[in-house]
Amino acid sequence: MSTMIFVNFPVKNVANATDFYEKLGFTKNDDFSDTHASCMVWDENFYIMLLEHAFYQQFLQGKKIADTQKENAVLICFNLESAETVKEFGRLAKVNGGDAYHVDMGMPEEQMYGLEVSDIDGNMLEPMWMKQ
Repeated sequence: MSTMIFVNFPVKNVANATDFYEKLGFTKNDDFSDTHASCMVWDENFYIMLLEHAFYQQFLQGKKIADTQKENAVLICFNLESAETVKEFGRLAKVNGGDAYHVDMGMPEEQMYGLEVSDIDGNMLEPMWMKQ
């Protein structure tokens, strides 16, 4: 049995965040989405749940939601099929209001390539490719 990963991100506007992730190539699962949350599917194992702040807050037991425009709590790394696919993911993020940049780790691109990608709320993803 493979493990399904559900990443939960707080977002200010569920509709805008949903639109952003659809433009990156995610698909919305309407069965697990409503006005407070969108279930965004990358593949059968990787999902991102976009939760409006008030809905997200109920899971935190009094902790504050981080201001992800100023701070970072986590980088979600996932594998894509090629360095070019990673670059296209970053390009799509940038043209749709997010950001993307490459951190040089001293690895040749033919061996490994990754980007740091921010969504419109500042949540961070790390699409990467590794030669296997």
